[in-house]
Amino acid sequence: MRMAVFISRSAEETSALATEYAKSLKPGDVVLLEGGMGAGKTVFAKGVARGLGIEDEVLSPTYAYMNDYGGKLYHYDCYRLKNGAQAEALGLTDYFYGGGVCLIEWAENIAEVLPQNCKKVTLTKVSEGERRIEY
Repeated sequence: MRMAVFISRSAEETSALATEYAKSLKPGDVVLLEGGMGAGKTVFAKGVARGLGIEDEVLSPTYAYMNDYGGKLYHYDCYRLKNGAQAEALGLTDYFYGGGVCLIEWAENIAEVLPQNCKKVTLTKVSEGERRIEY
């Protein structure tokens, strides 16, 4: 499948793209948000949430591992997990097969327990205000 590439010149553009991207998602989709620290993963997640009709403030779930937004969106941050077994022990994998969309930051840390056919969005910091987004 061919990837689309978007060059964002601001957090607002990144969020707007994510809001549009959310329209392509359906319940049960698992989306891997790839990118280094400060690449815009949480900004993208905020836009997806808006596109799904979620009005709650979306925060990075760094310390909670996963934030649940009304069963519509599960936003994960797996940065502190060492492996998939930890994700399973915490019950995080149960949500992959629920009725919401899962957005997973640092998914490579739990790669062995991810479902098949995950979607992927890669955010790359080009400069202070510019991001390359592939999806």
